[in-house]
Amino acid sequence: MTDQNIVKVILAGGVGSRLWPLSRKAFPKQFHTLFGSEPMMGATLQRLNGLCNSHPVVVGNEEHRFLIADALKDAGHDSASVILEPEPKNTAAAIALAALEIAETDPDARMLVLPADHWIEDDGPLAEALSAAMEHLTLDDLVAFGIQPARPETGYGYIELDGDGSAPVRPMKQFVEKPDRATAEKYLESGRFLWNSGMFLFPAQKIVDELQAHAPDIMAAVKRSFDGRKTDGIFVRPDAAAFAEARADSIDYAIMEKTASARVIPVNIQWSDIGSWQSYLERGQAGQACDERGNVCDGDTLAVDCDNSLLVSRKRLVSAVGLKDVAVIETGDAVLVMPVSEAQNVKHLLGALNEQGRDEADTHAKVHRPWGTYETVDDGERYQVKRITVKPGGRLSLQMHHHRAEHWIIVSGTARVTRGEESFILTENQSTYIPLGEKHRIENPGAIPLEFIEVQSGAYLGEDDIVRFEDTYGRA
Repeated sequence: MTDQNIVKVILAGGVGSRLWPLSRKAFPKQFHTLFGSEPMMGATLQRLNGLCNSHPVVVGNEEHRFLIADALKDAGHDSASVILEPEPKNTAAAIALAALEIAETDPDARMLVLPADHWIEDDGPLAEALSAAMEHLTLDDLVAFGIQPARPETGYGYIELDGDGSAPVRPMKQFVEKPDRATAEKYLESGRFLWNSGMFLFPAQKIVDELQAHAPDIMAAVKRSFDGRKTDGIFVRPDAAAFAEARADSIDYAIMEKTASARVIPVNIQWSDIGSWQSYLERGQAGQACDERGNVCDGDTLAVDCDNSLLVSRKRLVSAVGLKDVAVIETGDAVLVMPVSEAQNVKHLLGALNEQGRDEADTHAKVHRPWGTYETVDDGERYQVKRITVKPGGRLSLQMHHHRAEHWIIVSGTARVTRGEESFILTENQSTYIPLGEKHRIENPGAIPLEFIEVQSGAYLGEDDIVRFEDTYGRA
């Protein structure tokens, strides 16, 4: 391994809509724990730590900034740069932002681009492949990681290798779109095709130069946006108006299919983008997380006389009898039932939910905030009951409501309450009342999570009935 600097760039702006109802816009799959013991983004941040000692650069969106910050903290990254895309523009613009950030201080640094929401069984072979490849790479090489295919997969794009051989770095012939079954079988038989993993290794200044050469419109808009950026702690906010002018395109189309510098590092690993419930089922089956009849059961589930089916529970018992090739996904506020073969069409269901204006399309019953979470457990015409958890050190904004009063009952932990001009401590089984129109705040001064029940009553109970006077997290 050379001593050249490698910076991890984590692309964390995806929504994972085909994993609805688990993955939603407000809390997408990269922040969920799907396989293993930690959220997918946490595992990605830890990936290849021994080879990448620099502070990571994360490209995400404004709505997820505090989720990203928590993931960085949990992964032990005290210093990082989080670039907040003003709007999604696909991977070319996202990578361009990261490249400008890195090239400004170290033009020769290499960017190891990793999607935040991919699963890898063992990072060892990936680290070995990267170490071997580094001895053969120059600062002109733009490298894609290709995964040795384990089956004739129709849900992935492919990379065709140019020529034969077993070198750690291979010439690339072309990218290929997702094939049909017969074509995928031919790809597998030929031995010349690899799955396109979406992982790349780019010299920072080189990818900037290539974007200027092959996608000058994207690069010009992104450069103007980056030059107009504002910084707030670890958060970097590019100029929104300039960024809106950038064309949406993938790095594959914008650069890798056009450049003469494209190379491939073949990697033989157990990998999945967990892009649909079908791939979730296949991953569980390949990892032997299934019963003798091929069923994958996650959570409080029971399958009787079922075959090759997926049962996922996040809130309550999910039981099934006599299913074959069916997925049942439960998340407390929504249930999805479908043949596994229809997994790619979840996006059509999501479109129908959006047309109906259903909140379940984008948000979960449990809502994440920078200070913790809240979950609605009951509601009626003039009341609403929430279960609220505040992290140690967390504090809600100093606020008031025009249309509702609140009762707070402490379940566990310690609360410091501000009510009007008063400030006092509440502990387990104690409560207080917040009259309509009264300024108030609750915070957790303790070392363990604070949990309390909030009973709201009034003529209007919407989340937009909040007037903030002061907020630790810079929210309006």
